[in-house]
Amino acid sequence: MTTNDVLQVALFVGVLLLLVRPVGSYLACVFADQPNRVTRFGGPVERAVYRLCGIHPGEDMGWVRYASAMLLFNVLGVLWLYALERLQARLPLNPGHFGAVPPDLAMNTAVSFVTNTDWQAYAGESTMSYLSQMLGLAVQNFLSAATGIAVLVAVVRGFSRGSAQGVGNFWVDLTRGTLYVLAPFALVIALVLVSQGVVQNFRSYATVPQVQATEHVESRSADPIQVLPMGPAASQVAIKQLGTNGGGFFNASSAHPFENPTPLSNFIEVLAIFLLPGGLCLMFGQQVGDRRQGWAILATMLLIFVPLALATIAAEQAGNPALHGLAVDAQASALQAGGNMEGKEARFGIASSGLFATVTTAASCGAVNAMHDSFTALGGLVPMWLMQLGEVVFGGVGSGLYGMLAFAVVAVFIAGLMVGRTPEYLGKKIQAYEMKMAALAVLLPCALAVVGTAIAVAAPAGVAGVANPGPHGFSEILYALSSASNNNGSAFAGLSADTPFWNVLLAVCMFLARFPLAIAMLAMAGSLAAKRHVPPSAGTLPTHTPLFIGLLACVVIVVGALTFLPALALGPIAEYLMTSSLTTSGLMTSRGP
Repeated sequence: MTTNDVLQVALFVGVLLLLVRPVGSYLACVFADQPNRVTRFGGPVERAVYRLCGIHPGEDMGWVRYASAMLLFNVLGVLWLYALERLQARLPLNPGHFGAVPPDLAMNTAVSFVTNTDWQAYAGESTMSYLSQMLGLAVQNFLSAATGIAVLVAVVRGFSRGSAQGVGNFWVDLTRGTLYVLAPFALVIALVLVSQGVVQNFRSYATVPQVQATEHVESRSADPIQVLPMGPAASQVAIKQLGTNGGGFFNASSAHPFENPTPLSNFIEVLAIFLLPGGLCLMFGQQVGDRRQGWAILATMLLIFVPLALATIAAEQAGNPALHGLAVDAQASALQAGGNMEGKEARFGIASSGLFATVTTAASCGAVNAMHDSFTALGGLVPMWLMQLGEVVFGGVGSGLYGMLAFAVVAVFIAGLMVGRTPEYLGKKIQAYEMKMAALAVLLPCALAVVGTAIAVAAPAGVAGVANPGPHGFSEILYALSSASNNNGSAFAGLSADTPFWNVLLAVCMFLARFPLAIAMLAMAGSLAAKRHVPPSAGTLPTHTPLFIGLLACVVIVVGALTFLPALALGPIAEYLMTSSLTTSGLMTSRGP
């Protein structure tokens, strides 16, 4: 690892910490129960939305009604997006004259974008019209992120309210999350990206002569021209990062120069991924009346994230172990980046690529600026495991924090068992019902990932899509199911996932990983809101101290390790051992990472 690697991670964390406090205070104002200067400023527009949609903002919903509204709204979103994709050939703003998206792919994509996963089994520039991208995919990028924020706000009210029957109004929370947070933040980020060269237009695709003609191996004919995709990319890139969605306008996502052209645009994009999840932690502390609680959750996330980010960069900087015996110089110098540059953009290098990989998989984003399939075995293991931890290390906007709160409930329950007391968290007693809901939220994504992987490796249609044999092929399958089951959306590549089998299997995992988990957290919020606050006593475990931060981090890591270590041993760990033992002659017949 080089000094540049450490400095890039330190700069990223430092800027993030400078921004999350004002963002957290702003978010606390947006979702406060009492009027304030933020909501008064946007009040006329907000009230116009309520009148237009027939919403009664003063209604306080119980958790069942809140969950029903959330589920109904998102199911309608799936149907709308599916219809738009199937009819796009007959709709305007289709300069590429793309036909209807096939039924299984349209279903998979609709579920993917509504669940905030944005798994893409298609190439955006050759499949989706401008209208489908804007009115369908980009709109769901806003609404799926706003749904996650709304569920989190309801969960926070469960802790902050006492002897209450309601957890808020879903329609109000959804509207405020979109109007006050996602729309203005995305506008600013989009303008910054345009200034860096990210395309934003409605032109037809451009045809330009190539400097050097490309020869097609199949036909042995030279192609003297290249088609450059255009379109309103910057507006979608901004919300895909800010809302931790991840769906790329182009197939190469943030590795494409039209989506992410410069090191500065790369830094802005990676910072945008963590900005709202980090700010929501501090909003949580303000809403429950103890800012230390928000800092404790944020510290736990950073305690897990920073070492894993450095580990990924170190593994990539060390290079492919299979090449070490060939006297290949893998050291960084003024003339070369060193390490494993396969699948990475030269304008970013190893440090920015490794940081992006860990940020996008720690958060429920899925955008990539390098091909994770080309990472070394250990370099690819870390992003995969970050997803398998439950997408709670920052995680998705809203969903990451309420997932971490489920782990916090489990942590205080374990601490309560150690001392023989009824566990308490933020003045609320944690009893059997809350533990059941928290356990469901923690274990459901794990179960979906391992059961889905077992189905895929046992089914001929599942293994038919694997491009690489052995442990690396298994890693591709495990990565895909881990990504879908944790609503991440990034891919290891090398897996041909646009088949009816994979489209259906991944869509089921994405849907079950999003909505049953959210409903379980709302059920826990409803139960907690009805309870009275219990004053702390001598036996109450403080949940803002370094001791609790360490305990919470250990619970997250142990659950992830116990669940996935056997599977990881069959995939990236086995691949690392194989590549480390390759000889010069074996390198000619065995596949490295």
